[in-house]
Amino acid sequence: MPHLAFANSFWQTYDVLERQVKAGVRKAMEKFQLLTVAELYADKGLHLESVDKSRDPRMRTIRITDFWRGVVLAPDDGSDIFLLLNVVPHDDAYTWAAKRVYTVNTATRALEVRNVVAIEELTPPLEQAAAAARSLLFAKHSDTVLRDLGIDDQVLRAARAITDKPQLEAFGGLLPEDQFEVLQFLAEGFTPEEVYRDVVGERRPTDVVDDTNDSLARAIVNTAGRITLVTSPDELADILDKPFAAWRVFLHPSQRRVAYRVSFNGPAQVTGGPGTGKTVVALHRVKHLLSRSPDSQVLLTTFTNALARTLRENLALLLADDELLARVQVTTVDAFANRVVRDTTGVAPSPITDTEERQVWRRIVRQLELPWSEQFLMQEFRHVVLAQHVTTEAEYLLVERRGRGSALRPAQRKQLWRAVEMFLAELRAARKTTHLEVCVHAAEILDGPDRHRFDHVVVDEAQDLHPAQWRVLRAAVPTGPDDLFITGDPHQRIYDSRVSLRALGISVAGRSSRLRINYRSTAEILAWSTGVMAGTPVEELSGDGDDHLAGYRSLLHGKRPSLAGHPSEQSEVMGLTQRVQEWIEQGVLPSEIAVCTRFNLMLDKVHDGLNAAGIPAVRVRNQPDAGVVGVRLATMHAMKGLEFRCVAVTGVTSKAVPFAKEITPLEVDRHQHESDLLKERCLLFVACTRAREALAVSWSGAASPFLPTTNSRY
Repeated sequence: MPHLAFANSFWQTYDVLERQVKAGVRKAMEKFQLLTVAELYADKGLHLESVDKSRDPRMRTIRITDFWRGVVLAPDDGSDIFLLLNVVPHDDAYTWAAKRVYTVNTATRALEVRNVVAIEELTPPLEQAAAAARSLLFAKHSDTVLRDLGIDDQVLRAARAITDKPQLEAFGGLLPEDQFEVLQFLAEGFTPEEVYRDVVGERRPTDVVDDTNDSLARAIVNTAGRITLVTSPDELADILDKPFAAWRVFLHPSQRRVAYRVSFNGPAQVTGGPGTGKTVVALHRVKHLLSRSPDSQVLLTTFTNALARTLRENLALLLADDELLARVQVTTVDAFANRVVRDTTGVAPSPITDTEERQVWRRIVRQLELPWSEQFLMQEFRHVVLAQHVTTEAEYLLVERRGRGSALRPAQRKQLWRAVEMFLAELRAARKTTHLEVCVHAAEILDGPDRHRFDHVVVDEAQDLHPAQWRVLRAAVPTGPDDLFITGDPHQRIYDSRVSLRALGISVAGRSSRLRINYRSTAEILAWSTGVMAGTPVEELSGDGDDHLAGYRSLLHGKRPSLAGHPSEQSEVMGLTQRVQEWIEQGVLPSEIAVCTRFNLMLDKVHDGLNAAGIPAVRVRNQPDAGVVGVRLATMHAMKGLEFRCVAVTGVTSKAVPFAKEITPLEVDRHQHESDLLKERCLLFVACTRAREALAVSWSGAASPFLPTTNSRY
């Protein structure tokens, strides 16, 4: 009986197929599991046939419906594994199959695909241009080095003719995935040793026995990150029925070695851009830690309630075991700190909101006739007093004000400290506090002997946590192997928190990994969105230098983002409504579409516009279940941690992004001014990278200066 395997190229198309075509796929795949190999070739319903003039003799097509064909790679080595590659319209199927060749990478031992015809056609013109070029991109790397990294003869010839990185990117969609990634890393300046460690070593199976074994069956097993092998009818039905959410816990080989490393001798960190699977790694790390001991307790935590809810849902999907789930507490850092204080003192803290805190500082500014704004005082309290756990005037007079650009004389520090004392006194009188103060109190409680609550702490979206929150987490687990496992991306820091893990005594030196492959967005969406951050320095979580997006790329391809300026908000909403209607007509479910704006006021207008057009819409803040019909509406902040097939980012004007009221004036504090601008830029970057297949960005009047390749006005 034959076995089925599904390539990633199939899943990329299957998700967008119409219902009747999906039904045809299911019927055809079920036949594969009922017939023998000989019967498959004889079955007139499947019509399994060779592809005329195919460059890979193993290529076959099968009938899905009258107008759709599946492209299959058939075994030629006596095995019984058939690999489903794609589902495309009838005529396109033969063209697609005829040009592609599947080979085994000599270094990673994985199955990879190339458009061999296009490479053959484009290489000679590249070589002609290279003959007159002043320099070549890979000139400093020998043929031996490139071959050791898995570059085969055809790709090597093409690589020798490439002159610069833009040319490599333009050519990359035709090349085998592993080989293209090797070349891209080398082009970014990584050494061959680093490329072998981060690319080849991460993908090469640990149990390679015979490097000469290039059988299709063996290569499929070696390519678990890009190929799904099905072994039973029940498994087939489960996979084809599985909602997209289930794939959010799927782990790729480059991520598996981090998530399932037996042990780290101390805190470990995983960084990477949006869509690289950091959260999935965190979930699998929890699973691994639970498996090491029958009674270990794990805290899985993050910044916002919405993210905690998503973590909880996906962890339940991954573990599917109530006993294991009972040993994991999934919550925000603030909620955990609140619980520690409440359980210890018997009194539930009552934190004020940011708006209420700002109002208190405003009153103090007026009462003391201070020369600073309430925003400056609030930031000083958070970024200096609470961040460095300053408790007395004497400490404040001596403390180094890291990250603050405005120097303060001793007399000014005394003025400011008086304001801090008034602020705290007013809150105490009202029996109120702030979220960060609750964290300070909780850390003090947990810091006592034998007060630790957990064996392991796993942190997701670490970039948004404040030093006071980090002290809670550090105190929640005893220092030692596998104490803290941290995932985050400094490029997605959208809240006003700055931290250096090193300064807090959390060292990840030698235990830090970076994920560089985006598995969510298309390369076109990713390239444009990355342009939002171009030229902007971003500090690493560890505090040891700047983070970067070098080598960050997607293996998926699609349409370029749509950019549209409008003369008015009314016309922008009309254009947005039309865009959403087009997506729905193309077969995208309303729940697979999101519209986000900077402010709720614009979101209200979008809601009214969609409703007027008969398009259902629901707000993300209302926590709609997956089955609720309606376009998802959210502010940019609320898009954190979410993803959709299609995303419209609306109202991206120069007044909204950046929002002037969120930006500290340059003359008040240069460092804070730059930090505020970076936070706004990161917010737009996060919103745009939520899109999987389609991204539409619009504005009315003057566009945001953060938008790459747009005119400044409509």
